[in-house]
Amino acid sequence: MRILLSNDDGYLAPGIAALTQAAVSLPGVSQATVVAPEQDRSGASNSLTLDRPLSLRTAPSGYFFVNGTPTDCVHLAVTGMLDHQPDMVLSGINNGANMGDDTLYSGTVAAATEGYLLGVPSIAISLAGKHGKAVAHYDTAAQVACDLVRQFQRKAFPVPVLLNVNVPDIPYDQIQGVRITRLGRRHKAEPVVRQQNPRGETVYWVGPAGAAADAGEGTDFHAVANGYVSITPLQIDLTHVGQLETLKEWLV
Repeated sequence: MRILLSNDDGYLAPGIAALTQAAVSLPGVSQATVVAPEQDRSGASNSLTLDRPLSLRTAPSGYFFVNGTPTDCVHLAVTGMLDHQPDMVLSGINNGANMGDDTLYSGTVAAATEGYLLGVPSIAISLAGKHGKAVAHYDTAAQVACDLVRQFQRKAFPVPVLLNVNVPDIPYDQIQGVRITRLGRRHKAEPVVRQQNPRGETVYWVGPAGAAADAGEGTDFHAVANGYVSITPLQIDLTHVGQLETLKEWLV
C-alpha cells in the first residue's frame, strides 16, 4: 500500500510527523510520501494556485514541500510528481478540530478532498482540543488513523470515499469508541477585530468561529464532546436539491 500524506499546518508541523511515523510502521505500507505546504496554510480551503508556477523542494527529513496550498500539494503529487496513483491520501493531523462549518474553510479537509476528486480514497484527521489550549495527544489521532488504514486494508471500500475524522484530545485508552456522524452547525462567526498597525492604518483580524449551534446527538460536535471519534462521510455535490422545484416556479 502506498500512501500520500499532506496537511495545511505545513511540513514542519508535529501533526504530520506523528501521522507519517505511524503510517510507515504499518504492515503492508510500502511507501509513505509527504507533500505538504512550506508554511501554515490553515483556512486555505480548496484554493489552487493558478497565477504562478509551484516549486517542489525536499527537506532534510525527506518530506517534500510546496510553495502553495494543501490542494496544490495533493494535485501536484497525484497528477505529475508521483509515478503512481497512491492507494490512499491522509491529511493531517490538524492542530484543532474541523467540524461543522469548519470543513468549508479547512485546508486539511481540502487536501483530502483533492485526493477524493482524483479518485483516491482520502481521510482528513483533526485533533479536537479544548478552546484556547494547545493540543497534546497527536499519538491518539495517529493511532486512530492507523486503525482506519488497517480497516481499509482488511476491507476495501467499494468506491472512493472522503472521510472527515475528528479525534478528542485525550489518551487513546480513554476514547469511548467511534461514531458515524453528520456535520453540525455553528452560530454566526464573531465580529472582526479592528486594530491600528504601527503606521496608524486600520487593520482587521478575522474573528473566531461561533459556538456550536446544531450540536445534538448524531453530530460531530456531540460525538467529540463525549469522548468519541467522529467520522463523517463527505460529498462534493453542493446542489440544493430541495430548492430545484422552488427555483423553477420562481422563474415562471
